[in-house]
Amino acid sequence: MVFSIELLWLLLAALLISSIGFKNYVWFISLGYGFSIAGEGLLMLILYGKELSIGAVICCALFVLYGLRLGGYLAIREFGSSSYKKNMKGEIKDGKTVPFGVKIAIWVTCALLYVTQVSGVFYRLSNNSEDNIFVYVGAVIMALGLVLESLADIQKNNAKKINPRRFVDTGLYRLVRCPNYLGEMIFWTGVLVSGIGAVSGWQWAVVAVGYVGIIFVMFSGARRLEIRQNKNYGNDPEYQKYVKSVPILLPFIPLYSVEKYKWLVA
Repeated sequence: MVFSIELLWLLLAALLISSIGFKNYVWFISLGYGFSIAGEGLLMLILYGKELSIGAVICCALFVLYGLRLGGYLAIREFGSSSYKKNMKGEIKDGKTVPFGVKIAIWVTCALLYVTQVSGVFYRLSNNSEDNIFVYVGAVIMALGLVLESLADIQKNNAKKINPRRFVDTGLYRLVRCPNYLGEMIFWTGVLVSGIGAVSGWQWAVVAVGYVGIIFVMFSGARRLEIRQNKNYGNDPEYQKYVKSVPILLPFIPLYSVEKYKWLVA
C-alpha cells in the first residue's frame, strides 16, 4: 500500500508540530521543520520498537538529534538574538497578509515534504528489511552532514560576535559560502543512501520527492542569502573577491552565483 497507518501517523505528527507556523508564518519552514523531523524520528522508534534493527535505530536517532539541534538553534536565534531580529526586519514575511487558505496549503505541503524526507528510513522499517551495508554508510553520511551543519552555525555565530557587520569567510566558509546548507544536503543524501536495498518499486518515487524537494529548498535558501548579502556587502571589495573565488554551495564546483535563477523560489 502507498499509504499505511504508520505513514499516516508520521503525517499527523508533522502536521501537529508544524502547525506552530500559524503563530508565525516563517515557523512552518523553520521551527516547524526541525522539530517535525525530530518528532518523526522519535515516532518511528516508538511505532517499530520491537522490530528495530541497529541500523534503523541509528538513523532514527540521527533524525531526533538533527531535528532537536536545528529546532533548538533556530529557537535560540528567534527568541534570544535581538541582533538577528534587527538584521532580518523586513527580510522575512510576517504572514499577516497571507490568506488563511494559502497558509493551510503551505502547512500541508510542508508536512508532506517532511514525511517524504524521512521515508527512506521509514520504508526500511515498514518493509521489515534487515540491515545491510547501505544503512550504515548512509548513517555515517548523515552524521557527517549533521556535524558539518552544526560546525558551520557555530563558526558563523563566533565570527559575528567578533564583527557583526562583516560577512563570514573563515573556517568552513572558505570551502563554500553556505556550509550549513551543504551539511543539510549531505545529511539527506545519507538518508537516501540508507534506503538502498530496503526501498523498492514505487516507494522510490516517494523518497525521490523528499530528496529533490529538500535539495531545491537548499538552493533556494542559498539564493535568498546571496541576494541579501549582495545588498549588505556588495560594495565591499573583499566581499566581491570572496564571492568570485568561493563556490556558493557545492565545494570544488565553480558555481559562484544562483541569484539569476529566478525559478529557485520556495
